[in-house]
Amino acid sequence: MRSIVSILLLFFIFPFSNAQEKRVSLLFAGDAMQHLPQVRAAQTADGYNYDSCFYLLKDKISAADIACVNFETTLGGKPFSGYPMFSSPDEFAFGLKDAGFNVFFLANNHVVDKGRKGFERTIGVLDSIGIKYTGAFKSKDSRGLNYPLMIIKNGIRIAFLNYTYDTNGLPVTPPNVVNTIDTLQMKSDLRLTELYNPDIVIANMHWGDEYVTRPNAEQRKLADFLFRNGVRIIIGNHPHVVQPLVTNEANGEIETVVYYSLGNFISNQQRVNTDGGALAEIVISKPDDESAVVIESCDYSLVWVRKYTEKGKLNYTLIPVEEHKKTANPVLTPQELQKMNIFATNADKIIGTKN
Repeated sequence: MRSIVSILLLFFIFPFSNAQEKRVSLLFAGDAMQHLPQVRAAQTADGYNYDSCFYLLKDKISAADIACVNFETTLGGKPFSGYPMFSSPDEFAFGLKDAGFNVFFLANNHVVDKGRKGFERTIGVLDSIGIKYTGAFKSKDSRGLNYPLMIIKNGIRIAFLNYTYDTNGLPVTPPNVVNTIDTLQMKSDLRLTELYNPDIVIANMHWGDEYVTRPNAEQRKLADFLFRNGVRIIIGNHPHVVQPLVTNEANGEIETVVYYSLGNFISNQQRVNTDGGALAEIVISKPDDESAVVIESCDYSLVWVRKYTEKGKLNYTLIPVEEHKKTANPVLTPQELQKMNIFATNADKIIGTKN
C-alpha cells in the first residue's frame, strides 16, 4: 500500500515541478583590459594578484546565474605587454573567475595580439580553469563542436554568439578561427543555432567607434539584422565608453534589447567617459515548458575604476557607484568622488539617450 501511495505522489509531484516557472539572472561586463601599469600594480613577491581589483563587486557578480565578460587581452605568457599588443598574466583570468565570471567573450580586436602561440595559450589556460568561452577557437572542428555556446541554466536553454569587426589587421593563423562580422556567416550560424532549440539567443558584438558615445549606422543596421534573425539580446563592446540601452516592446513586454556598448570594465584609461563602464543586468524567465522566454527586466549598474597610490604602490579597485553612494564610510577622496560623479552623471545620460 505504501509503495502505491509513493508512486501516486511521484505522479502528481513530477508534472507539477516541470510546470514551475524557470528564471535566470544574467550579468554582462564590458572590456576587461590590462595595460602595463595594471600588470605592475598586480605584481606581488611571488606572482600576480587581482583580488584588490574586484572584491567590492564579487558578491554582485557571483550572485548572477550566468556572468559574462569581454576578455580583451591575451594570456600569451612573458614578457607581459600592454597596448597595442596585449599579453597579461594568467592570474588576470583567475581573478575574473574568482570574482564570479563564468563566460568569457574572446572575439575582439586584440585576440591575436600574440600570434598563434599566444592565441592557443589563451584558450589552453581558459580550458584548464574551466571557463566557458566563445568567439575564438583553435580550429574549424572545435568551432563546429562548440558553436554556438549553449548553456542550460535553471531549465532555460541559452545560445551565446560572439563576433568582432576585425583583429586590428593581424592575420588569424590557420587552423585558428576568430568570428568576424559577416552577415552571410552570421545568418548561417543563426540557422544552425535554431537546430539546438534554444529558448533565447544572445549575441555579443565587438563593434562601433572608439570613444564615441552614440552607435553608428553600421551598429544600428547590424542590430536590426540580428533581431530579424532571432536574436533577442545584444551586448556591445569595443568603444571603451558606454552607449545607449534600447528596448523594443510589444503589448507591454520586452521583445528585444540592445546595450550598444558597456564601456570599460577595468582598464588604465582615464580620459573622460573611459574611466568606468556599465554592468548589464538582465532577468529572463519561462512561465512553463510550453511558453516562450520572457525578458522580465533589463537594467544596468555603473562601475568606476579607482586608480590610486598607497604606500608608494599603484592600485586599481572597481567601485560600484550606487553602493558607494549609500555607504557610511566612503573610501574615496573628495577629488575622486567628484571624478566618479562626473563619470556616473555622463553615463546615465548616455545610456538613457534614445537611439
